[in-house]
Amino acid sequence: MNAKRIIPCLDVHAGRVVKGVHFVDFKDVGDPAACAMEYERQGADELVFLDISATVEERHTTVDLVRKTAEKISVPLTVGGGIRTVDDFRELFDAGAAKISVNTAAVRNPDLIRQAADAFGSERIVLAIDAKSSGTDSETGEEKYHVYVSGGNEDTGIDLVSWARQGAELGAGEILLTSIDKDGMKSGFDHEMLKAVCAVCDIPVVASGGGGDLASFSGLFLETSADAALAASIFHFGEYTVGDIKNELRAHGIPVL
Repeated sequence: MNAKRIIPCLDVHAGRVVKGVHFVDFKDVGDPAACAMEYERQGADELVFLDISATVEERHTTVDLVRKTAEKISVPLTVGGGIRTVDDFRELFDAGAAKISVNTAAVRNPDLIRQAADAFGSERIVLAIDAKSSGTDSETGEEKYHVYVSGGNEDTGIDLVSWARQGAELGAGEILLTSIDKDGMKSGFDHEMLKAVCAVCDIPVVASGGGGDLASFSGLFLETSADAALAASIFHFGEYTVGDIKNELRAHGIPVL
């Protein structure tokens, strides 16, 4: 088993880190750079900076804020939100992003994944997927999931597993998979959704949505082949530190950095 990564997520709106439930009802958490520095101090392996309203507001990611945050930390920073073109990728890489995640724009124009991977390398391109249960398949009895875009507001009707497979084939080097059903609930990660995606992709999958008590993290890695866990609420509101999570994983024989 490879070492598992713990990744705090900074959802940024109007220049501040916020956290909601099911992508709504946001509460202010603090300054992005200050939060990033604290999570690096706690032992975060990476950080994710998501400008959560950029796509809905039809604007670009706040580049200056990304630069200010990246300058304060040494761990890799993944940036997403409002990215539509290869030039957008280039601008954010120049601002200090180590990796860039793309969601809505990739669904609208799947070839953007290939273009970015060709220009910057697959290892720097993250396909972010927000998904929600669409019910049970009447023939197989398996749970099905749809891909959502525009900050979780629009059901595309696209099958999650098919899209994840296509994204990997186009050149994405990693998938950041968020369960909308689990977002902010702290009730545990969506294992079935993760298993379905991991089964068709040979690239790392980051689990997002549902991180709650310590057991939810050890359970994630013991029961799925996810490569990393992303969480926000438990860190932002001081319930656990990154170190607490890593100690839990070590206690279950799960390797961490």
